[in-house]
Amino acid sequence: MIEAIIGAVWPYVLGVLALVAGWITARQSGKQAGKQEARIEQLEADESARRERDGAAAEIERLDDDAVRDRARQRMRDARRR
Repeated sequence: MIEAIIGAVWPYVLGVLALVAGWITARQSGKQAGKQEARIEQLEADESARRERDGAAAEIERLDDDAVRDRARQRMRDARRR
């Protein structure tokens, strides 16, 4: 009698286990995709910061010493007002 019940229920148990395994796999895949997306966004932000840094360095190179000093003083004044 118990063997008949186990024989009838066994396919359903396997089906539920397969669904749980599929759900776990999909969840892990989503986490990995999210991490990859965050990594790409961080790389883009880093590249943008590098371009900005290089642009600022090139602009400072074009300026003479007096202009650089005046710019630094202006920034200090602006910083004190905040």
